[in-house]
Amino acid sequence: MSAALMTPELVRLDVAPPGDKHAVIGMMADLVAATGRAERDGLEAGLLKREESFATGMPGGFAIPHCRTEAVHEAALALVRLSEPVDFGSADGPADLIIAITAPAGTDDQHLKLLAQLSRALIRPEFLAALRGASTPEEVSALVMDVVAPEEAGTDAQAAGAATSEEPADAAVGTGAASTAAPTSGSASASAAAPSPAPSDEPSADAPVLLAITSCPTGIAHTYMAAESLENAAKDKGIELHVETQGSGGITPFTDEQIARASALIVAADVNISGRERFAGLPLVEHPVKRAISHGGEMIDEAVAAASDPSARRVQAGAATSQKAESGASQSWPRRIQGAVMTGVSYMIPFVAAGGLLMALGFLVAGFDVAFVAQDVATGFSLSSLPGHQEYEGATGMAQTERAGLALYLGAVLFTLGNLGMGFLVAALSGYIAFGLAGRPGIAPGFIGGAVSVAVGAGFLGGLITGLLAGLIALWFTTLTPPRWLAGLMPVVIIPLVTTFVVGGLMLLFLGRPLAALMTALQDGLTGMSGSSAVLLGVIIGLMMCLDLGGPVNKAAYLFATAGLSQGTEAAFEIMAAVMAAGMVPPLAMALSTLVRRRLYSPVERENGTTAWLLGAAFISEGAIPFAAADPLRVIPSMMTGGAVTGALIMAFGVGSQAPHGGIFVAFAISPVWGFVLALLAGTVVAAALVTLLKEIGLRRQGVAA
Repeated sequence: MSAALMTPELVRLDVAPPGDKHAVIGMMADLVAATGRAERDGLEAGLLKREESFATGMPGGFAIPHCRTEAVHEAALALVRLSEPVDFGSADGPADLIIAITAPAGTDDQHLKLLAQLSRALIRPEFLAALRGASTPEEVSALVMDVVAPEEAGTDAQAAGAATSEEPADAAVGTGAASTAAPTSGSASASAAAPSPAPSDEPSADAPVLLAITSCPTGIAHTYMAAESLENAAKDKGIELHVETQGSGGITPFTDEQIARASALIVAADVNISGRERFAGLPLVEHPVKRAISHGGEMIDEAVAAASDPSARRVQAGAATSQKAESGASQSWPRRIQGAVMTGVSYMIPFVAAGGLLMALGFLVAGFDVAFVAQDVATGFSLSSLPGHQEYEGATGMAQTERAGLALYLGAVLFTLGNLGMGFLVAALSGYIAFGLAGRPGIAPGFIGGAVSVAVGAGFLGGLITGLLAGLIALWFTTLTPPRWLAGLMPVVIIPLVTTFVVGGLMLLFLGRPLAALMTALQDGLTGMSGSSAVLLGVIIGLMMCLDLGGPVNKAAYLFATAGLSQGTEAAFEIMAAVMAAGMVPPLAMALSTLVRRRLYSPVERENGTTAWLLGAAFISEGAIPFAAADPLRVIPSMMTGGAVTGALIMAFGVGSQAPHGGIFVAFAISPVWGFVLALLAGTVVAAALVTLLKEIGLRRQGVAA
């Protein structure tokens, strides 16, 4: 750090306000620019833009205008104490303390962590009271630096006389100037004048365990103030709370143990949070970040109530996620790679769903043989020039399409659109795996690598390899520190260019042909199964779909099935049907078990069971995750057994699905429907009966009458 974040030159005390908040912000920009740390006009524009999108006035009579902008050359903290408060948009009144946080667009992590420390301190009434009671700029600067960088502030604090006792800095702040603080709100002044007794550090043994995530648009101030407010409120109430701040200072994600013990989740955010799917099924309390700052205690109370309320809002299974939090340095490499693959699969699914359903509609409208003539019909005819019966070369020689006219033309258009969409499948998988590892610099190399994989016949297996290679190589490039003149070109030119050359070259020169041979052997072996071998394949598919309920094994089976759809063969359709039906079993089975044996389940689980009916019918396997997380040793084996039964029956009945998703809602694309429904019912009943029996046995062993 070339200079302290705050110096006496960045402090002005008891200044008459020059006008409204816009004028005050202009004065703050003047103050920072006078030290040479920023360009005045650009900084003012950045602060005003932030203020327009989100008022920065806070309860306690202070405001924190802040921004990250190219106009700032060096991070700075500036403070102006006004002689008369000015309205900065806080509900409890105007502000007399204005603390500007200005950071360069490329602020390093260390600076951001220091700014986060200040933001947390600002939520403490005793710290604000000390700032209001300080008599010199040197004293204010020492107080602030004692929070953000105690090792740098020691001598300044002594010189300013801000902390002469041997008590910790926080204790000095708490008693330093309470009597001279100008009370701006009841809570602030009361806390400053008479600090409340220290609450117990030990939460109540029977109290719920809460998780909280805080996040604001810039990730500098409100994120950490909300965290501090919630932590203080939870401590006062004797509640165990763990907070994950998704801010610019980095993310330290919850541990698996913390998530497993959690009773409810609090989200205080003004932006989409990452990793929401980790909390599927948990009771949820969600509000803007500012409410956590102003009413942290109320949000804690709401979360405690939601933890015991069966009808409380819950985190939905399969919620959209970004892998940003899970790709941090604190994650192991296997977990980071797993997260990247899951990102690729999640972004690929819309291509599969749109393309696959359009193809299925094409079959429905024009008949199965439209696949042989679709492109020629879609491009060679029109609504004013409809096709007749078209000849094509089938497996047994020349044949004619079953349908003609408008039905054949519309079906060909639908099938062509779907087929083009499915053509992006491997490229999307590869591109977004690379994105999951390296962010935007990995997208282009990943997509191009996926296209190369298709060109050489390596299929989705090659897409997995190219996505991982592109992501890892691009990620390595992002760790370099290039010269300033080259830095702007790295993410948009250098990284995509070099990474694409390396990944594409490896595929074309070395990896493509072996992967293509392996993929061909795998597909031929699996799709060529018939009779008892086909039933065995159905069992394997059922076990895979129910093993981890949306995890890597489940997604691997789903990916194999959807990749085969573009072949348009009966064997590929049967594999797709087995995957979809088996994936529907877990949520439906748990819903049935909670319905017929309600006393085996808690009120929350019974509520989850009601929701699981719809999730299961729509082929969302994740609907069973809350049950599996609570009792994996009984639930997962039961679901795998039911899934194996369903998969085997699908293959035995010769059921095929031309749609990749949708469950019972795409019955028009499934044939025969009776076989699909019968296999699904059989597996659901078997799984529900087995999990119910195992739970009954477990309760009896514990001496509990169910």
